[in-house]
Amino acid sequence: MSQQERDRRDDGRPEQARPRDRSGRPLPYGTTDVPLAEEHEPATVEEALELGARLWDQGRYFEAHECLEHVWHAAPAVDRDLWQGVIQVAVAEVHRQRGNPSGAVTLYRRAAERLRPYPAQHRGIDVTAAVAHCDMTADAVHAEGLAAEVAPPAFPAGPDGAWFTPDPNLLQPPEHPTPVPDEPAWLAAGERRAPQRLEDRPPPGERR
Repeated sequence: MSQQERDRRDDGRPEQARPRDRSGRPLPYGTTDVPLAEEHEPATVEEALELGARLWDQGRYFEAHECLEHVWHAAPAVDRDLWQGVIQVAVAEVHRQRGNPSGAVTLYRRAAERLRPYPAQHRGIDVTAAVAHCDMTADAVHAEGLAAEVAPPAFPAGPDGAWFTPDPNLLQPPEHPTPVPDEPAWLAAGERRAPQRLEDRPPPGERR
């Protein structure tokens, strides 16, 4: 496909419009004979979190991670690694679905390192269980590859369910829902500060 023929958004930026399978792999245009990934447009971060958890428990990890990125983007700085770690667990499972054991091991280890500093339960996420699953699955897949008999994880919510707050001082869900941000909160904050040198900016690909 030429530069001029690429799929583009309304604002002219490139966008992948080909259908994707449930693991996120692009398929030929017009494909209808396999289950396809759906696009989801939650209006609030709370809706994105609930939808992401539901898709996760259906084994639709690619779609789940797309929804959960709204949560990560809206999170205050102290919770950023929590939600990114959760997303990386989902992406590790995407790698397993795609038959990529080394990618799964890498993402599970990254997720464990991001989650490990948090309390056992944080924002309704069962951090202890999530880290234990990451460590166990990474070790098993590293040793046995895709033959490792490790069940996919349930969404790592604690008994009262996962919840989001944009205010790091709150100890319970806020009264009002949080609109889905147009861009990550830390990116908007950075733009209000003095410009950074390019080499000091977070890597643009550090999403997963």
